Amino acid sequence: MEDINKIDENLLNEISNVEEIKKGAYNIRKNGKGIERQITENVNIETKKDKPGINIYVKENTKFEFIHIPVIITESGIKDLVYNDFYIGKNANVIIVAGCGIHNEHHKDSEHNGIHRFFLEEGAKVKYIEKHYGEGKGTGKRILNPVTEVELKPGSSLEMESVQIKGVDSTIRQTKGKLEADTNFVVSEKIMTHGKQVAKTEFEVELNGENASTHVTSRSVAVENSKQEFVSKIYGNTKCFAHVECDAIIKDKGTVKAIPEITANNVDANLIHEAAIGKIAGEQLIKLMTLGLTEKEAEEEIINGFLR
Repeated sequence: MEDINKIDENLLNEISNVEEIKKGAYNIRKNGKGIERQITENVNIETKKDKPGINIYVKENTKFEFIHIPVIITESGIKDLVYNDFYIGKNANVIIVAGCGIHNEHHKDSEHNGIHRFFLEEGAKVKYIEKHYGEGKGTGKRILNPVTEVELKPGSSLEMESVQIKGVDSTIRQTKGKLEADTNFVVSEKIMTHGKQVAKTEFEVELNGENASTHVTSRSVAVENSKQEFVSKIYGNTKCFAHVECDAIIKDKGTVKAIPEITANNVDANLIHEAAIGKIAGEQLIKLMTLGLTEKEAEEEIINGFLR
């Protein structure tokens, strides 16, 4: 990778793995431009002609290939916008690793807005991993606003893992799904905020086909003066199943707001929403402190275990 320096490599390793990237199809975007790409026999990547971004085409029956599409920003003052569309062929089964790392050493804000759309044909399966990370000593903010839109044809499924590691000052995360018959959309989200960081998550899933199902799990930790908001909207339009869980730990003056909305438009729609927000349990701290940990170390151990 000729255009990758040490800072770039560190960012890539935080959101992905440089060595793993080389093994399959990939597209690396840096400071608003594509800098390196590799395709395979079953995965093609093309640059969009009408807007910034790429189209990714996976052939039907493709099995267990990896596709990496990381974004890194190392210049202060950049506002990047990208549109990436994934077309997953019938009965394909692939793993897609995305995410963005921002290194900001200066006073201007750096921002990345990534809009990812997934179109899965019948029987297709995708595991989608998305990580966000920020670093740097500059006063400029590190802003990430990911949008994920999923359309599932009958019998297809998508599993999404979304992680905000640290260092992101502001984020609005939007995820939308339209599910046809016998589909499954699983989302696992993990977010930690500190300082004056703010994070908002919005889920909106339409269960349109019979036996469609979704399971959304959000685990978050808000410490110091950070603020988080979790909004979920589930529409059961036929015989279907949905389970949404929002679990959060708050510490110091951190705040978390959970806003559930579930709408059953069919008598056979089975929709569940659960939310739990609270501080670290005292008995958990005491148990770990009896093992020799300080109170701070015990808190960190509990938080890390909660977000695993």
